[in-house]
Amino acid sequence: MSNSADSPRGPVSRFTWRPVRLLTAAVFALAGVIFVTSFNTAKGTDLRTDASMLKLSDLIRQRSTDNGDLEESTAALRHDVDTLARRDDGSTEAQDAELAALEKAAGTEELTGDAVSVTLKDAPPNAQAAPGYPEPQANDLVIHQQDLQAVVNALWQGGAEGIRVMDQRLISTSAVRCVGNTLILQGRVYSPPYRITAVGDRGSLKKALAESPAIQNYQLYVKAYGLGWKVDEDDSVTLPGYTGTVDLHYAEPVG
Repeated sequence: MSNSADSPRGPVSRFTWRPVRLLTAAVFALAGVIFVTSFNTAKGTDLRTDASMLKLSDLIRQRSTDNGDLEESTAALRHDVDTLARRDDGSTEAQDAELAALEKAAGTEELTGDAVSVTLKDAPPNAQAAPGYPEPQANDLVIHQQDLQAVVNALWQGGAEGIRVMDQRLISTSAVRCVGNTLILQGRVYSPPYRITAVGDRGSLKKALAESPAIQNYQLYVKAYGLGWKVDEDDSVTLPGYTGTVDLHYAEPVG
């Protein structure tokens, strides 16, 4: 009889933590931590959705509408204040005439006269390059801030007495800004097409537009990719008076 201690035995399997197993376990542990963190952050919402961007866009447009309502209220109050001030200020006719001239120059009063209107708009979504031009990039097909500013600058250079962009009157502190393909003007948001109207001598205004180097460059994109460009002559246009705040805001050094 053989001794049990001498009887053959099969290989005894032993569980050992090899480096590969350690790495695999660590990866699964990290994935679990990320999953739990994501769940706690999301609080049941979809983190990959674009809903937050849509909500931001809606908020911007709502604020734009609110700003428009506030401007109308401000204009009504300003009219009442001006009426009361003229009634009780005891000024002479000459002083009143001087004040009226200053108000006209400041753009806070309505302005009526012959006008030139310029309309800019993005190229069609399926725009193709005209023969001889390179294929368009995304930025070649949309209106940019410099395009709008070029038109405004040319109209001022041509002797415009007053300018309206969309439905708002410009004054000396107005800034024409674009974010993406939307215009932000004095707290309100606009989408193309953009219409700019200037009251003044129509011949001088059109001449200034034609001679502007920046607009000549824009015309190349009109020809190459179909960006919108239209100039109209208008009779007896009335520009609204500027109704926003006239306070000048500026940066101040810290410390």
